[in-house]
Amino acid sequence: MEPMTISGRQYADDPVRAQREKVRTWVSYGMRSGTALFGIASTVLIMALLLGTLNGLTTGIVLACIILGSIALAPAMVFHYGVKAADREDRAAGRQ
Repeated sequence: MEPMTISGRQYADDPVRAQREKVRTWVSYGMRSGTALFGIASTVLIMALLLGTLNGLTTGIVLACIILGSIALAPAMVFHYGVKAADREDRAAGRQ
């Protein structure tokens, strides 16, 4: 069996850790994109309020960014805590 390489780390005999690294990578993407969408929503809202151009378009953009950010961020946070708990359990059991 060839060693599996994910994000620069090799996992020769442990497919569970390899899968956990894949989840960790997707969690990272979800956290970054969700946070970025919330940042875009905040920026658009503040700029629209300062410039006095709060209309249907800017409201739609802000609402879409908040909804999409929530869809990306909520599961990423749950899986993030799951991966951290699995790592902590492995360390406690001496499997690290």
